[in-house]
Amino acid sequence: MLCGANGPTPQQRPVVIGICVELTFAIARNNIEVLRANTLASPCLNHPCVAKTLIQCDFASAALAYNDALDKSVTDLVVFAHQDLFFPKNWIDRVIDSIAVLNTTDPSWGILGCFGVSAAGAHYGRVYSAGLGTIGTSIDQPTCIQTLDEIVLIMRKSSGLSFDNALPGFHFYGADICMQASERGLRSYAIPAFCVHNTQMPLVLPPEFYQCYRQFKRKWRHRLPVHTSCITVTRFDRELWLRRLRETYIAHIAKRRPEVTRLADPGSILKMGIDG
Repeated sequence: MLCGANGPTPQQRPVVIGICVELTFAIARNNIEVLRANTLASPCLNHPCVAKTLIQCDFASAALAYNDALDKSVTDLVVFAHQDLFFPKNWIDRVIDSIAVLNTTDPSWGILGCFGVSAAGAHYGRVYSAGLGTIGTSIDQPTCIQTLDEIVLIMRKSSGLSFDNALPGFHFYGADICMQASERGLRSYAIPAFCVHNTQMPLVLPPEFYQCYRQFKRKWRHRLPVHTSCITVTRFDRELWLRRLRETYIAHIAKRRPEVTRLADPGSILKMGIDG
């Protein structure tokens, strides 16, 4: 399914340091109701910079969905977002502000996102996550990181970067593309652009997560350890085994409910004055 909305002409769009800013949203979806209640309900999609929104359905992996969207994109800037994200009205303005800074300090930046992890394991950027509350460290300018969380990734089509079609499923593709950028000498950044991740967070991860972990580890074994937002990939898999032990306890001993439910109204977080 392809969903497009005609935006304003380039002359009506904001300009950042001599560059006409327009962008395409690409969203991989498997649940239309979740998409409508969250990302498509986000006020920022009415921003004059949004040239088109691509809804990517029925793909076997995030990499396949997003590379297809990259090919279809009518703009250089592309925002890859989860279907359960809710973006404030000023979200795109914050992205534009960060790009304006980077156009001066690092115009050949690699990937941008709202929440990332440094090579030292520090978490930067602020995001509200259902079940966890507001997470991350507040920042007021783009902050260099090792990898970004997949909830939202921003890239330039002209960078030549693309997602790894060999990476299965819907995990680690954000960390992977940040590592690809790094291999090319391009730095990636967490930016101050708060959003709400209205996730139905599982307490027990699916087998696919561990399959992706193993493949990611094999690919980047020469760069270990790699810090991601949910786990640190290391030579001896210490965090992996601790997570599996915890999941075994949850599933077979504590017998807790397997997930945290989504907010009925993700915009309520913003109404409470929480904005990162």
